[in-house]
Amino acid sequence: MLELKNVSFEKDNKKILDDINFILEDNSFVVITGKNGSGKSTLAKIIMGIEKPTTGSIVLDNFDITQKEIDERANLGISYAFQQPVKFKGITVENLIKLSAKKKINRKEVCDILSKVGLCANEYSKREVNGQLSGGELKRIEIASVIAKESKIILFDEPEAGIDLWSFNNLINTFKELRKNISGAIVVISHQEKIINIADKVILMNEGKIEKTYNKDSLHEVLASSICCKLQGGAHNG
Repeated sequence: MLELKNVSFEKDNKKILDDINFILEDNSFVVITGKNGSGKSTLAKIIMGIEKPTTGSIVLDNFDITQKEIDERANLGISYAFQQPVKFKGITVENLIKLSAKKKINRKEVCDILSKVGLCANEYSKREVNGQLSGGELKRIEIASVIAKESKIILFDEPEAGIDLWSFNNLINTFKELRKNISGAIVVISHQEKIINIADKVILMNEGKIEKTYNKDSLHEVLASSICCKLQGGAHNG
C-alpha cells in the first residue's frame, strides 16, 4: 500500500500540487485524470522520485520513502513508464526483458511476458529496441519490461500519447490483461474514456488538487458527466 500525506510541490514559486492525500491500495487499477496543467503527471513523478515534494510525506508499506532516490524506489518495487518510451540501439527485445527482470529468466519466460502484451515472441524477441519499431510496439515492449520487474506499483504517464488507433486498441487490451494478471497496483495518467472505463478508481485533479475520487460503482459519472468536457483538448503535460 502506498500513501501520500499532505503532499505539496512548488517550482519556480508556483504551487503545482496542493495538499494531496490519497491511498493506493494493493491489487488496484487507478486512473488519474484531469485537464492540462492539473498536476497529474507531476504527481506520478513525485511518487517515482523524479521530483521531491516540498511538503508532506510518501509512505510505502509503512516505510517512509519521501527522501528516497529513483533507484532506491525502483528497488523497493516502483516502476515508471514514460510518455515516450526509451529506445535502446543495439539491445534486442529479449535482452531488454532479461535485463529488466530482478532474477535470471529463460527465453520461454521472456516469451510468456511478451505474450501478455500481445506480441509474438518469434517475431519480436530478436529485434532491436530502436526507431524501426512503431510507437505502439515500443509502448508494449516497455510494458513488458515493467512486467518483468514484478513491481509492486507501476506508473504509466499518458501511455496513449503518440500512438495510432490500432495501437491504442491493442494497448487497451494489454491493460485489461494486466488488470487481471498483475498482483501489484497500476496507476495510469490518462483522459481516455476506454482506460477510465476499466479502472477500479478514478482520481480527478484540478489546479493541483484532487477535486473528486470515483470508485468502480460511480465510474459512469466520469463518463457521462461534464468531466469529459473538462478534458477536451487533452492533457499531455500536466
